[in-house]
Amino acid sequence: MKFKFYFFTLIFLPFVLTSCGVGTSSHVQSAGRFPAGTPEKNERSLSAFQRTLDEIAELERAGSWFQGLSLTESSIRENAGDYAGAVAAAYKELAWAYGLGLIKKEETEQGLLNVLAAKEDESISICSNAIIAFINERWDDASFALEHFFNEPDEPDGFGSWMVLVCALEKNKSSGTDDRRSGEAYKSIRARYAHFPEYWYRGARVFSGAIAAQYAENCINISPLGPFAGECRVIIASFTGLKKEDGISIKTKMEIENIISQSVNLGNPEFLNPLLPLIGLPDNPYTVYAVGALRALTSVPKFRDYFSSQASLAKGRLAERLSYICRG
Repeated sequence: MKFKFYFFTLIFLPFVLTSCGVGTSSHVQSAGRFPAGTPEKNERSLSAFQRTLDEIAELERAGSWFQGLSLTESSIRENAGDYAGAVAAAYKELAWAYGLGLIKKEETEQGLLNVLAAKEDESISICSNAIIAFINERWDDASFALEHFFNEPDEPDGFGSWMVLVCALEKNKSSGTDDRRSGEAYKSIRARYAHFPEYWYRGARVFSGAIAAQYAENCINISPLGPFAGECRVIIASFTGLKKEDGISIKTKMEIENIISQSVNLGNPEFLNPLLPLIGLPDNPYTVYAVGALRALTSVPKFRDYFSSQASLAKGRLAERLSYICRG
C-alpha cells in the first residue's frame, strides 16, 4: 500500500488553513518523502527524521508551538511509516485550532472521517476511530486502542501519551477512583502543553480544589472565548463557593487586568462594562481583586464620573460596590 504525496497533510490542511486563515507552513512544504535507497541510506534518513521529531518536541516543551508545526510532524511520521502517529499528529493540529476557538468541533471530527474514508490501512482506521471516540468522550472505546498505539516510555509527554492519560483520568473520575499515579504523570507533562487550552481544561475537570481552579484559570487565559472557557468559569465559581450560574460572570485576574489596561489606554471607561457583573457577585477572590484594581482609577475624573453614574443606576450589591469604588 502506497500513500499519495503528503496524505495526512492533504486530508487535514484545508480545515486548518481555511478556518484559521493561515498559509502553508514552510516547514510543511519542505518535508520530503522517505527516500528510496540502500539500507544504510534509509537508516540515516530515519535517524534524521527522528532528530527532526525531537526538535519539534523541544519546540513544544519550550512553549513555541505554532500553526502548521503538527502537520509537519504528521508528514514526517507518514514518511517514516508511522501512520498511527501521523493521524495523531494531524489531530493535534486540529485540537489546538479547536481549543483556540479557530474551528468547530465538527471540523476536527470531519478531518478524521476523511481519513477513514480513504481506508488505506488498518492501523489508520483503528487509530482514527479511537480519536473520534476521544473527541466524543467515549473514554473506554478510546483508551483501548490508544494505549496500544501510544505506549511511549521514551516520550511520556507525547501527544498520544497525553490522550491516554486523559482517558485514564476521565474514567477514574467517573468511577470515583483516586489514581494518584496518573494525576502526577499528567501534571509532570505540562511544560509541553503550557499553551494548549485542552490540557488545562482536562486537568480542571479531573483535579479538585485550588489545583482545578488554577488549571481552569490557565485555560481561560489562553483562550477566553474558546470552547472550554465556559465550563472552566463554572469550575472557578464552584471552587470559590459561588453558584454554578455565577460562572458566567467570572473573570480571571489576567482578564481583569487586560480589560482595565485597554480601558485606560483608550481613555474610555465604557470598556470596563464587562467587569460590572463580576463586581456584583457575592464575595470571592476575583471580585475582591477587581474592586481593588478599579478603586485605583478614581483619581481620574472621567473614571470617577463613570463609577458614580453606574452606581446611581445599579441596585443591591453592585450599587454598594460601585459606591465603595467611588470613595477611592
